[in-house]
Amino acid sequence: MAKPLIDADALISMFENASARQGEQLKKAVGDATLAALQGRELTLKNIKAALKGVADAASAGAARNTMAGVDAESLLDKAVSGMDQALLKAVEANRTALATLTTQGADLREKHLKKALADLDKIEDTMFAVLKKASESAGAPLAGAWGQVLEKMQAGGTASGAQAAAATEQIASMAEQMQGAMKSTRAASMRAAQALAESYTAMVSGVLLGMSEALQSGAAAPAAKSKK
Repeated sequence: MAKPLIDADALISMFENASARQGEQLKKAVGDATLAALQGRELTLKNIKAALKGVADAASAGAARNTMAGVDAESLLDKAVSGMDQALLKAVEANRTALATLTTQGADLREKHLKKALADLDKIEDTMFAVLKKASESAGAPLAGAWGQVLEKMQAGGTASGAQAAAATEQIASMAEQMQGAMKSTRAASMRAAQALAESYTAMVSGVLLGMSEALQSGAAAPAAKSKK
């Protein structure tokens, strides 16, 4: 039996008991929970949607119960969405890194697995909007109104992850075009190796995302090691 994507009870409790001064703590907690959920499965669009839904549902349930003075549901949900967006930035970067690696190794972006990967990358922002819209539709009043305000604001300004995804798609396409000449002289064995990697693309991206997280968690250890070289 697969483990739960997130600790929903912990997130619900955090939102239920959050004060007006704990906005940044909520944002970080949501970002960490979302990232952990994304690392727990292959980084497919389906699993990204499931992780976002789990976090949004928990935030919604907790915010609905919060009766702290000076706290309004919209501000709580806004921090939740910001945290999810921050986690998606890591997912976008993992995809960009994996696609760039495969492209430099001679993989063809027209190959079905990579073509789908690029299309999914372009859909990350829309996936987030769809999850938030669903959360708004399923929430009772007055929470539905709060979700609506958060969603409207985000749609107007766009998401950081969506902007980065668009930039990554453009970068990979440009890289692929530059590699076309080199690809003609690439050996067949290298092409087969790139194709094999492409077929296990989502697992590869998951590994990249996990590696990125481990590097971040090492903190100051990396700079210290670098200075000794």
